[in-house]
Amino acid sequence: MRGLRSLLLCGLLVAAPALAQTADAPSPAPVQSPVLTLDQERFFNDTLWGKRVLDELKAESAALATENRRIESELTAEEKNLTERRPNMTAEEFRKAADDFDTRVVGIRSAQDTKTRALNTRSETERQEFFKLVLPVISDVLQERGAVAVLDSRAIFVSSGAIDITDTLIAEIDRRIGAGPAEPAPAEPARDGQEPAPAPAPAPSSPDPAAPAGP
Repeated sequence: MRGLRSLLLCGLLVAAPALAQTADAPSPAPVQSPVLTLDQERFFNDTLWGKRVLDELKAESAALATENRRIESELTAEEKNLTERRPNMTAEEFRKAADDFDTRVVGIRSAQDTKTRALNTRSETERQEFFKLVLPVISDVLQERGAVAVLDSRAIFVSSGAIDITDTLIAEIDRRIGAGPAEPAPAEPARDGQEPAPAPAPAPSSPDPAAPAGP
């Protein structure tokens, strides 16, 4: 037993410096490559901006679905009531009531479809705004990595994970942009009775031709 303990102790003493060296070893430098890859869907969904948009759209979609079920229930009850009243109505009265009911049903369906399209439009608008704002960040990472292009990883058959910058960009976007666009700069205070100067407009950024377009 004493010999076994000595052997184990020696093994731990030999292994300990190696473990310490591994823990203290610096992170490997980013791979320099002319082409980088990006998972655009995960890039949007996993940022603070994307998570906010998805949560808001999910809540609004659930509210719309609840409203649609309520309307459907009310219309079903109204249709049943009209059917029950039919024996006590003249043909002309019933026809008019049925036509009015059908007209309202068509109008309600059109209004609800408009709400659904508005949700879809907002989702696309948020994505376009997001990718427009992140282009400068993507351009910075391109320059840091010495790359000239970023390709959507879903369109590539085989690639090395070392050139994927999805996680890097998510962290950078969360730091620089957060869950939404930056607040406009406040106006400068007035001096010597002059009118306050308006807040400077942000300089338009020229999209990097090497950066990917929004989805």
